[in-house]
Amino acid sequence: MTHPGGTQPGAMTHREILEALSGLLLVLFVAMSSSTIVSTALPTIIGDLNGTQNQYTWVVTATLLTATASTPIWGKLADLYSKKLLVQVSIVVFVLGSIIAGLTQNTEQLIAARAFQGLGMGGVQALVQVAIAAMIAPRERGRYNGYLGGVMGLATVAGPLLGGVIVDTDWLGWRWCFFIGIPIAILALIVLQKTLHLPVLRRENVKIDYLGATLIAAGVSVILIWVSFVDDSFAWISWQTLAMVGGGVLLLALATFVESRAAEPVVPLSIIRQRTTALAILGSLAVGMAMFGGAVFLGQYFQIGRGYSPTEAGLLTIPMMFGLAFASTVAGRLITKSGNIKPYVVVGTIILVGGFGSLSVLDHDTSLWYVGGAMFLVGAGVGMSMQNLVLAVQNTVALKDIGAASSTVAFFRSLGGTIGVSVLGAVLAHRVADSMTEQLTAMGVHSTGTGSGVSALNLGSLPPAIQHVVRVAYGDATGHIFLISMFIAVVGVIAAVAMKPTKLRSTVDLAAPKPAEPEPAAAAVTQG
Repeated sequence: MTHPGGTQPGAMTHREILEALSGLLLVLFVAMSSSTIVSTALPTIIGDLNGTQNQYTWVVTATLLTATASTPIWGKLADLYSKKLLVQVSIVVFVLGSIIAGLTQNTEQLIAARAFQGLGMGGVQALVQVAIAAMIAPRERGRYNGYLGGVMGLATVAGPLLGGVIVDTDWLGWRWCFFIGIPIAILALIVLQKTLHLPVLRRENVKIDYLGATLIAAGVSVILIWVSFVDDSFAWISWQTLAMVGGGVLLLALATFVESRAAEPVVPLSIIRQRTTALAILGSLAVGMAMFGGAVFLGQYFQIGRGYSPTEAGLLTIPMMFGLAFASTVAGRLITKSGNIKPYVVVGTIILVGGFGSLSVLDHDTSLWYVGGAMFLVGAGVGMSMQNLVLAVQNTVALKDIGAASSTVAFFRSLGGTIGVSVLGAVLAHRVADSMTEQLTAMGVHSTGTGSGVSALNLGSLPPAIQHVVRVAYGDATGHIFLISMFIAVVGVIAAVAMKPTKLRSTVDLAAPKPAEPEPAAAAVTQG
C-alpha cells in the first residue's frame, strides 16, 4: 500500500533524503575528483617518475580494473549487509590508497597504489547508486539523479583545475593530488554517520562469489596486458599471443560457468538475460569505452601535444565538464517530468558519436574553439546517457535485485572504460613511437624513443628540437584514438535504439503479482 503522492509507509521525507544525499554526494565528489585531479597531473607525474606511455596508461587502467572487479562484490554485499557500513568501509580503503599513492617513488609503486585505491573507488561508485535506489522511489529518482549529475559535473570541472594548480604550485607538488581528498573523505564519513539511515537486510548462509570476480578480473587483466605489449615486445602471431589471448578467453569462459552455478553470483545471469538490462549493459560498455578511453588522453593532448601548463590544460577541459553537468541535470528533470527514459538515452548516445567524430580530426595546431565545441558535445552525450542507462535498469527489476542490477551495469561500464583506456593507450603509444621514429629519421637521428634515455613525457629534460618532435607526435596521434572512440560509441546508439521504452514507476518496488485465478474446470471440480 502506498501513501498519497506515491510514497510508501516508512519512506524518508524530502528533508531526510537531502540530508543523507549530502553525505552520499560528498563521497561521490571525493571519488570523482580524485580521478579528474590525477588525470590533469598525470603527464607531470609520469614525467617526474621517468615513466613510459604504457605506464601512463596502466596508472589509469589499474584503478579502473580493480574498481571493475570489486564493483559487483560491493553491489552484492549491499543486498546482504548494511549499505551504510559498506559505504564507510569503501571510503577508508580509498583514503588508505590515496596515502600510499602520494608516497610512491616510482611508476610501478604508483600503479600498485592506484590499483588498491580503485577498490575503494569501485565501492563508492556502486554503493552511492544502490543507497539512492533504496531511499528514493524510482518516479522521483530522475530529479535526484540530476543532483548526482551536478555533483559529478562539479567534480569533473574542479578536479582538472585543482590538479593543474597543485602541480603548478612549487610548495605543493604532484603528491598533494592524492593527499588533497583525504580531509573531504573524513568529512564525508562524519556526515554519513549522522544522516544515512537505511534498513539492513540480514540473510543467513550468505555466499559471496569471490571466485567468479577473481576469474573475471584475471581474464580481463591477461587480455589487457597482451594489448599493452603486442606488436612491441612480441608479434601479433606468436606463442605469447596464443597463450595470453587463449588464457584470457579460457578464464572468462570459466567465469561464466562459475557464475551460472554460483548461489550468489556477482554478475547474475538471470538479470543480464532481461532485454532492457542486456541492452543497457551493452550501451554502458560502449559509453564507458568511449568516455574513459577518450577523455583520459585529453589532458595529455593539451600538455604534451600543445605545450600548455597543467593549470591551462585543466581550464581547457571545462567545456566537456560543463556539457556533462548541464546535460545530466536538465535530462534528469525532464525524465522526472515526462517519466520517459529511452528518448534521452538515444539522443545522448547520438550526441556522443558526433562529439568524438568532431575530435577525430585533431592535430597539434587545431583551433581551441573547435576543440572546446567538440568536447562540449562529448560531455553532453555522456551526461544524457550514462546515468540514465542505470535508471532504465532500476525501473525494470525488483527491489531485491536493484543492488545487483545497478552494480552489474556499473561493472560493465567500468569494464568498458578499462578496455577503452588500455586499447586506445596502446594504439596511441604505437602511433607516437612510429611518428617520432619517422621525424627523428628525417632529422638524421637514427634512434628509437627520444634518443637520450629520458622519457618522452619528461619534456623539460629534452632538447628543444626533440621537444618539438614529441609535441607533433602526440598532437597528431590523439585524433586517431577519438576516431576509434566514435565507432565504439555507435554501438551505444544501436543498443539505445533497441531498448524497449521504459517508464518511471511511482513505487520503490514492483507490484506483487496477483494470485492466479483458478481455471473454470478446476473450480467446477472443487465445487463438485
